[in-house]
Parts: sequence; structure tokens; C-alpha cells
Amino acid sequence: MLQPELEERARRFFDEFVDAFASFDGARIAERYISPYLAFHANGRADVFSTSLDIAQYFQRIVDGYHEKGVRSCSYEVAPVGGQCAFATVTWNLHAADGGVLLAWRESYNLWLRGERFLVFASTDHAD
Repeated sequence: MLQPELEERARRFFDEFVDAFASFDGARIAERYISPYLAFHANGRADVFSTSLDIAQYFQRIVDGYHEKGVRSCSYEVAPVGGQCAFATVTWNLHAADGGVLLAWRESYNLWLRGERFLVFASTDHAD
């Protein structure tokens, strides 16, 4: 389990992530990631992004697709563990304008605490 201070930082990190997601701006979302970034997808595919620009473009494609499906916001539940670096498993819910859940999945994040802020260096989508 994370120390209470680190757990609070992890929650702030994901709260800020929700705000960034609501902008549907890939560059703003990418600010929470460090390069190189490894994304391991539920289908077994992996992507490695070596620059901040690559990460921003990746997230822009993702949020554009979500927006086309009617997603307007997201929420999460977190189950944190770890120390200075943290591993957090999150259940994401993507919401339509009326608040209904359109998509949901679990994803685990490897977080590194740089100063007062976490950055993601790897994430894994969980298979259904």
C-alpha cells in the first residue's frame, strides 16, 4: 500500500488526468507521461513512444476516437501500491454527455515521482 502522502499524490495525479482528458487535447494528456513511454495493450500489442510529440500524437488519436463515439468525460477508481515509484491499477469509465458510461476498462500504471508530481513511464491495459 502506498504511504498516505504518496497515495494522496497518486489521487491528485489521476484527478488532474481526468481534467486533462476532458480537454480532448492529446498534448495536455501527454504532459503526464515521460519518454520513452511503453503502452502495452490488452490485445498483446505494445507501442513505444520515444518523444513527447509521439506521446501527444498517440493520445490525440485516442481521444479523437473516443470523442467520435460520444465520450465527453471520464472517471476512475484507483488501487495504489508501492513507494517512491508507484504501481497503480485504475478502472476508467468514459462518460457520454448525459453521464452514462460508454466504455470502461482497467489499466495499470508505473509511476515515477519527480519532485511533487508523478509521471507515467509504462502502462498496461487489462484484458477483459
